Amino acid sequence: MSQTLHPMLNIAIKAARAAGAIINRASLDVERLTVSAKSHNDFVTDVDRAAEEVIIDTILEAYPGHGILAEESGRERGAKHSDYVWIIDPLDGTTNFIHGFPVYAVSIALAFRGQVQQAVVYDPTRNDLFYASKGKGAYLNDRRIRVSKRTRMLEALIGTGFPFRKGDNFQRYMRMFEDVMVQCAGVRRPGAASLDLCYVAAGYYDGFFETGLSPWDIAAGSLMITEAGGLVGNFTGESDFMYQREIVAATPRIYGQLVKTLAPYTRVIADAPVNGEAAEGEQSDEAVKALAEAEKAAQKQAEENKPKRIRISAPKADGDQGKDAPF
Repeated sequence: MSQTLHPMLNIAIKAARAAGAIINRASLDVERLTVSAKSHNDFVTDVDRAAEEVIIDTILEAYPGHGILAEESGRERGAKHSDYVWIIDPLDGTTNFIHGFPVYAVSIALAFRGQVQQAVVYDPTRNDLFYASKGKGAYLNDRRIRVSKRTRMLEALIGTGFPFRKGDNFQRYMRMFEDVMVQCAGVRRPGAASLDLCYVAAGYYDGFFETGLSPWDIAAGSLMITEAGGLVGNFTGESDFMYQREIVAATPRIYGQLVKTLAPYTRVIADAPVNGEAAEGEQSDEAVKALAEAEKAAQKQAEENKPKRIRISAPKADGDQGKDAPF
């Protein structure tokens, strides 16, 4: 790579490639994998766990004082109260992987006090490495990437994700899909949100939306979007999307049009248990809530540490008692 990368980004790339090597070896014989279901249509394999372990080992070897939020192990490892938190999805697109459908990726992001600073998404099947540092742009391999220049929804290709969880409101989903589909050139659903977001950043898609996603699905991709000149937020267009389980990302002009269409569908996913069963992803959601609380505390601390404007009084002259000169 020609440009000098941030040391923490280099560690993320090293970790992602190590995980990618494990995934590629396992892909040669997926029939031998041990597959278990975390919940309805939500699978995990030995490869997910092995890839996650090598990622965390690589990161903590370099930064033992940092925190970890990973899809499979939550916050079991790493420092519990660090300002730095690595947000990890070791294999985004597990269902694709176990079927031999070659659309999946490793996603790693580093957040500092709740703000994503470094991001890597690695596609091991194509050896495509997307990476970004805050304020430094987004890249695919060694090439700078930018969102597309399309401005009209009629010409836009939009990525999305279909519902698959217990409790999803399928009727509302269908209305939402229809509202988007009739306005655009086409809708695609490959099945790996981290790659979908990178595809928006690279200009392959003009926009993307989905509900029910967790921070590890979107943290890295969200930085790719903003560093490539796009916008990302929740369905009402606000920047608070990481823990809202809904996301829309697009070129600036397409973003506004998507938000106008999707705003009525905000908060489609219900977080409550269905029919007395445990809600999907309950253990992971506990980790997400813990991180959210930590980030809110950090943001509150940052607000308290902001310099405050004070009134400076000039020396009082005779006959001018009681009058202050504001700064």
